[in-house]
Amino acid sequence: MDTGQRTVRANGITLAYRAWGPRDAPPLVLLHARGADGAHWSEIAPALAAGPRRVYAPDLRGHGRSDWPGGYACAAMRDDVHAFLGALGIARADVVGHSLGGTVACLLAQHSPWLVRRLVLEDVPAPSPLDPPRPLAEHPGGDLPNDWAMILATDEQRNAPDPVWWDHMGRITMPTLLIGGGPTSLIPQEQVDALAELLPDARRVTIDAGHLVHQARPGEFLTAVEEFLSPADRTPS
Repeated sequence: MDTGQRTVRANGITLAYRAWGPRDAPPLVLLHARGADGAHWSEIAPALAAGPRRVYAPDLRGHGRSDWPGGYACAAMRDDVHAFLGALGIARADVVGHSLGGTVACLLAQHSPWLVRRLVLEDVPAPSPLDPPRPLAEHPGGDLPNDWAMILATDEQRNAPDPVWWDHMGRITMPTLLIGGGPTSLIPQEQVDALAELLPDARRVTIDAGHLVHQARPGEFLTAVEEFLSPADRTPS
């Protein structure tokens, strides 16, 4: 059961988060895609918490109920998650990241690999420049659940990512599972393959569900993630 919405101060801002599962269980952090928030994990978080695990789903800066501070470098989001773990007293966690959340998870794993036990990347492309670049986004009008400045900043970084992101992928030495959404995804799957080739200990699977794998095919997503995160718990055949 969802244990409710909370906030914590981390990296100089307030981050909202949701949590499920026993407080003393192994921690698992879920990082959402751009334009979403921690609630987008609500359908599968209880199943992951039944592991048992203590599951945390923060709203990234500029999203949901977290602060909208106006600075949206992915490295700042990485530092937010690092500080979030510290504020909650978490020394090491499994991390699952979807799309933008996967980019943030990669940067965390590069920067502080001791914090990440196992890493799951849901439909996350390699950080190579887009050619042609993504067109400038147009504001849809009305109130939004996220800061429009975040959309513009992350588009800019997707078009021209920091070359260091690519250069430091070899630092992600923990076991990593890459889940691609297949041919109907908005992410070209060869970009997911390219990311897998950069990582020293990568497994690559496809769930033909489009970009929103954990929402479109939650059962298959959970099976893949559970088998990866808890291999020792499975009885040998």
